[in-house]
Amino acid sequence: MLNYHRYKRVPVVDYPEREWPGKEITKAPVWCSVDLRDGNQALVEPMVVEEKIEFFNLLIRMGFKEIEIGFPSASQIEYDFLRQLVERRMIPDDVRVQVLVQCREHLIKRTFESIQGIKKVIVHIYNSTSTLQRDVVFNKNREEIKAIAVEGTELVKKYAKDFDGDLLLEYSPESFTETELDYALEVCTAVQDAWGQATPERPIIFNLPSTVEKTTPNVYADQIEWMNRHFKDRDSIVLSVHPHNDRGTGIAATELALLAGADRVEGTLFGNGERTGNVDIMTLAYNMFSQGIDPKLEIENVREIAEIYERCTRMDIHPRHPYAGKLVFTAFSGSHQDAINKGLQALKARGGEYWEVPYLPIDPTDIGRVYEPIVRINSQSGKGGVAFVMDTFYGFKLPKGMHKEFADIIQKISERQGEVAPEQIMNEFRENYLEKKEPMHFRKLQITDTEVEEDVFATLAKVVYTDHGLEKTMEGVGNGPIDAVQRGLEEALGIQIKVLDYSEHALSSGSNAQAVSYIHLMDKRSARTTYGVGISSNITRASIRGIFSAVNRLFYS
Repeated sequence: MLNYHRYKRVPVVDYPEREWPGKEITKAPVWCSVDLRDGNQALVEPMVVEEKIEFFNLLIRMGFKEIEIGFPSASQIEYDFLRQLVERRMIPDDVRVQVLVQCREHLIKRTFESIQGIKKVIVHIYNSTSTLQRDVVFNKNREEIKAIAVEGTELVKKYAKDFDGDLLLEYSPESFTETELDYALEVCTAVQDAWGQATPERPIIFNLPSTVEKTTPNVYADQIEWMNRHFKDRDSIVLSVHPHNDRGTGIAATELALLAGADRVEGTLFGNGERTGNVDIMTLAYNMFSQGIDPKLEIENVREIAEIYERCTRMDIHPRHPYAGKLVFTAFSGSHQDAINKGLQALKARGGEYWEVPYLPIDPTDIGRVYEPIVRINSQSGKGGVAFVMDTFYGFKLPKGMHKEFADIIQKISERQGEVAPEQIMNEFRENYLEKKEPMHFRKLQITDTEVEEDVFATLAKVVYTDHGLEKTMEGVGNGPIDAVQRGLEEALGIQIKVLDYSEHALSSGSNAQAVSYIHLMDKRSARTTYGVGISSNITRASIRGIFSAVNRLFYS
């Protein structure tokens, strides 16, 4: 039996004054990528220097203005990477790099050695403040833990005097969400007072991490709003959040934190990080984009971003990952496929200002995806999906009555083999309709007017065809070519047929355009019906080919 009694509920915040539920996100936060530090340390095989440089260049192209590049005092490879960026002049003037360091003098001294020559930098210090870590890790009381944060701040001030660049301080009370709110505020205020340099123009960054996500997102939002309201000199503070995803709600926690007053978000491109990962910046940005908000990142080509990410990190993006996964713009359900098909048609017909298509929250082409994989066909698919493939991939706009007939053919295949590719669907369409030319194969057609009564004319159709390989000729008279050929076939073959429906359209534009016709034919004796399809550069010939296709399907299949 699951031993749930071993776990106690994390208490909520008693904060009835909360205002965040009535707010909405209206602009992008300041983004800070921690892929090269937090993300990199969680890799089975951490990136080597050249891979980190390639990743750094990707982040620059994407428009990140703040990038945490590592822990240069912790390892030689991180130190060397930072120096490579400096010596190769790879850091743009408008980008502020961030370095993480514990509140220890030898580490802070080494960090300042590593950042010499950088124009804009954030020195990020931290120490854990949670009740649990105070007890079992550090065995220190509240005053002693606060003293660590203040001492780290004073050390940064000390070494910053000899630093020529533009330096900002960031402080993180690690495990903030497991720290008493009044104490978290007390520690941050002590850091703020020790720093003594924060102004609206040169603020201090307080980063409030959900280091281990342990409760519902609304509690994190309450904690962030409480801090937001109680900070002193709030206009001289950048309130940053650093959510993790242990409960699978990192995205929600971040979005609610933004409602609660957060200005800045630290995360990784696709959520890589310790345990279940950091918050996914790509998903956050695309969520904003889908609501008509400029995400302030260049994310138009998710495939390119994903390719570099996967190659450098050796991590695979899940096929159902929001926006970036290979299957996220794919519909297997027949009802979904039908709704997508109708939605795209309506969007085109109406020429609306906004993207509105069922099951597709954004236009895939806006982020470098394409329409081809939107609908894939398997045994769960329906008639709408097959019709969508025929229209989108090949230009055949099947009559609505034909959707089920052809979908039934494809479903039998999918039940045997699984997914059916668009190419195979088209091959089946050719075999079952376009190339259904035996045993009755239409060859030639001659159309003339014939006078059936004085001043009353009808159409005379003379058709050359083969019957089981034997060439024959038939004639028929009707009120048009289709009617005339129908009557001729009835007499020549001894059948009784009726054209229930007829439609046509061009397959391509220009002087060499092909026309396609769809003939819905009924055998009057059995009441069975089927469709035939014909194509030709001549619409009349396309129609006659469609009749012969239907006759072969109806009487000889």
